[in-house]
Amino acid sequence: MAVDPLIELRDVNKHYGTLHVLRDINLTVGRGEVVVVIGPSGSGKSTLCRTINRLEPVESGTVLLDGRPLPAEGRALARLRAEVGMVFQSFNLFAHKTVLANVSLAQVKVRKRGKEEADRRSRELLERVGLLAHAEKYPAQLSGGQQQRVAIARALAMDPKALLFDEPTSALDPEMINEVLEVMQQLARDGMTMVVVTHEMGFARSAANRVVFMADGRIVEDRTPEEFFTAPESERAKDFLSKILKH
Repeated sequence: MAVDPLIELRDVNKHYGTLHVLRDINLTVGRGEVVVVIGPSGSGKSTLCRTINRLEPVESGTVLLDGRPLPAEGRALARLRAEVGMVFQSFNLFAHKTVLANVSLAQVKVRKRGKEEADRRSRELLERVGLLAHAEKYPAQLSGGQQQRVAIARALAMDPKALLFDEPTSALDPEMINEVLEVMQQLARDGMTMVVVTHEMGFARSAANRVVFMADGRIVEDRTPEEFFTAPESERAKDFLSKILKH
């Protein structure tokens, strides 16, 4: 059990119509932990990730951040979203704004920083993800891997307590995946609390404190990477691993 829980899901259920996408989910993520969520397509991984900052409301159960239940809507919810950064599959950058402006925008609007302070912070973060030289470019002038690194810098600019990654590399060409994973590895080393939905087993092995394996809307296993990859307990996990580790 995590010593200092930052994110807690208790008995969370979610349906889309008749489809029961999350079934009695219980998950605790401690401060500074990296939890990687894996599983077959349609197992509920992305939905789980999106319930943590209430992009997906849940029908029953509780989601707590730092010991407090998620607010339903309004300003309190906007504040919460600033506490929990999200990096999506598609980079969701503003095409008509420069890289620097993309990273500064929410700092000014939500965190109420002055433009100069926001831009200074943005430059620090762009340097951290290796893109300071591209600050004045527009997203379309960057590769997919670079755009995703800008999206990570943008999420970090809010000084979040946790970062959620929903398949951050699945829209990228293979040669760009590593540059994004390297930034994420570094964040993990720096102690950022992260929940990462991914197909990248190498990242799960090397960066995760825990691997959460989902199937059919349930958490089937929640163990250390070492235990999970070397000795999965459930048939579902054995089956899943035999399919992906052959390639």
